[in-house]
Amino acid sequence: MNTTTIANMTIHDWFDGPYPARVRIAVAEKQMQSQIRYEAVNLWTGEHKQPAFLAKNYSGTLPVLELADGTLIAECTAITEYLDNLAGTPTLSGTTPLEKGTIHMMSRRAELELLDAISTYFHHATPGLGPTVELYQNREWGLRQRDRALRAMKYFDTVLQKQPYVAGETFSMADITVIGAFIFAAIVKLPVPPEYAALHAWHQRMQQRPSVIAWEKMVEQTQATMASK
Repeated sequence: MNTTTIANMTIHDWFDGPYPARVRIAVAEKQMQSQIRYEAVNLWTGEHKQPAFLAKNYSGTLPVLELADGTLIAECTAITEYLDNLAGTPTLSGTTPLEKGTIHMMSRRAELELLDAISTYFHHATPGLGPTVELYQNREWGLRQRDRALRAMKYFDTVLQKQPYVAGETFSMADITVIGAFIFAAIVKLPVPPEYAALHAWHQRMQQRPSVIAWEKMVEQTQATMASK
């Protein structure tokens, strides 16, 4: 590992956001916590939609990885893949062409069908981030996306009936994407149907991973700190 390459990296995010959680869990999986500092961008006040942040990420989404030379990398998958390949042998994004293709396929399915669908439900069919951020809402579209997410839960339950992890026999960033969906589902109070036993069993195993435990502890500590101020 080239320590000069990984020095002075900053991740712009919000501590309990479901998308930032994906990258924070990946950082913990790679044991790179000491190489990265975090810069808070408040989702609830719409800071990510203000000109100062839009200059860093045109899409106005979190997280964003900023390198020491000023290079900016947005999108969870892109950040995870960069960090995974930077820190020695890739462990989250695959090493063989088949692994890489399968992991990307399943992670993308988890994004489109599950995590992004829950996000659309949140932004359109609930109060979301409030009136200063949610300038347009289409409740019907939000509810359709909620139903799409529920269908995806059934799909991933079927997948996990046949294999231990989302993309096959090993933990990968595809699993992290579904973990992010569980985090978002909890925020919007969208329960995973109890009959999806394989999906629930997988999630229970994921909650025992040190990287996920570390993320949960960080959220609890940050919430306690903020409450005490």
